[in-house]
Amino acid sequence: MELKQYWLIIWKRAWIPILLLIVVAGVSLVTMQPTAPSYSTSMRFTVRVIPQAPPDTYNYDGYYEWLAAEYMADDLTAIVSSQAFAAEVNRHLSEGGSAVQLPPGSIGGVTFGEKQHRVLRLSLNWGNEAELTEIAQAVTTAMEEDSAKYLTPPGRLGATVQAIDQPGPPAANPPSLTERLQLPVRLLLALGVGLALTFLFDYLDDSVRGRMELEAMGIPVLGEVPKRAK
Repeated sequence: MELKQYWLIIWKRAWIPILLLIVVAGVSLVTMQPTAPSYSTSMRFTVRVIPQAPPDTYNYDGYYEWLAAEYMADDLTAIVSSQAFAAEVNRHLSEGGSAVQLPPGSIGGVTFGEKQHRVLRLSLNWGNEAELTEIAQAVTTAMEEDSAKYLTPPGRLGATVQAIDQPGPPAANPPSLTERLQLPVRLLLALGVGLALTFLFDYLDDSVRGRMELEAMGIPVLGEVPKRAK
């Protein structure tokens, strides 16, 4: 079948894909719920191990302190998503006069930690800009004041955690790729289904619509009545 014939089939029943596109677009716009806004901010901390050896003792140029600090930074990436750390953050929020509290089990969806050597970067996500500012300050306080007790062996000096980049102003998160593509994908599927129905109806239609169809059936055509000029 020539491309021209395909086009004629589509043109004859173009109302099918057009109608489907209109219906799908209308239903999608009515039923799709706007995504709740979310905001994010980040901060960075450095981890340092307090030297254990006396000052006049050779300590391999601090190699083991640096190595231990890297291991502790690794541990902190897991600690910041624990419920114990969330309790510390909630305590600092309450002490600061904030009414915001992290719900039980939600800390893993609020904080994300990643590290590079002894530097730990925390990213925070929350649905309210003002509340996120308060949470970020409480997280910073908890990191500096409470992290060492999770890292220090009993009876020994341990680590210190210090903020090197304070939390910045919360920024609105852009829509996700799924949210941006949801409507276009639906419309493409509707167009594909509409074109498929167009060719299906044409295949099921047994009426003769032109000389070429008769010739394809092996029926000789002696003449053809021309269309009336408009």
